[in-house]
Amino acid sequence: MSPSLLDQLSEPVVAKGLVQVGAASVLAGVVLIVSYLRNLGIEIELGRSFVRGFVQVLAMGAVIGILFSLRLAWSTLVIAAMMGFAAWISKNRGAGVPSVIRISLVSIVVGSGVVIATMLAAGAIEPTVRNLIPVGGMIISSAMKTNSLALDRISGEIQNNRGEIEAVLALGAPPERVISEYVTTSARASLIPMVDALKSLGLVYIPGMMSGMILAGSNPIYAALYQFVIMGMLFAASGLTSMLSLRLVGRSAFTEADQLKTFEEPEPTSLLDEFRTTLS
Repeated sequence: MSPSLLDQLSEPVVAKGLVQVGAASVLAGVVLIVSYLRNLGIEIELGRSFVRGFVQVLAMGAVIGILFSLRLAWSTLVIAAMMGFAAWISKNRGAGVPSVIRISLVSIVVGSGVVIATMLAAGAIEPTVRNLIPVGGMIISSAMKTNSLALDRISGEIQNNRGEIEAVLALGAPPERVISEYVTTSARASLIPMVDALKSLGLVYIPGMMSGMILAGSNPIYAALYQFVIMGMLFAASGLTSMLSLRLVGRSAFTEADQLKTFEEPEPTSLLDEFRTTLS
């Protein structure tokens, strides 16, 4: 059983962290003083941002501390909630795409869910709350970002080439063939950030997890290997999500009569109303 939040707050390392925060605050205070003396007029904004950042990250730490104190079974609900919110955020990039919330939800659940389940079975993710939620969150976040890029690109491609698409459809071409070029372009565009990240891995930057493991005293070679495993998981989740999302968009973009649907941005709705519409 993981320690409770109160137990975590009472650990000596928390006091050590507060001392380190104090040192960082002194340095930040120097910046504010210099800003005041130089009449830059940004010291209030800088000070508020610094305090806000501290409060936000501390709140995040508290939430994670509470999650770590829960039983493993609860992590399934947390992961499911992450997927739901990821779909809600991602669908905004595809405003106007028919059934966009359903497409986003299915794509992110399948894309990230397959990777999480597979790596749990392979032992790359330990079946503990402390490992499952942070790593699962990274995988879901990567799937969400890729889905957003895919939706944004395919929506723009279809709207910008609507006349050409309708002309080819009028000649009797099947919808799958008409839209395939735009699906391919969108898939490539959505995966560019992940491909570039893999290309620069270990050359341009040392990723955060690898740095953290090394600072914690882990073997640098193992830290490098595990970082690549993480990048592999993110790449797989991104690829699966993008390809599935674009395939579903390709199907939902046309009517049963093989006519291109109108891509219109809907009126803003609440989260509850949107999910009710999705399930109806």
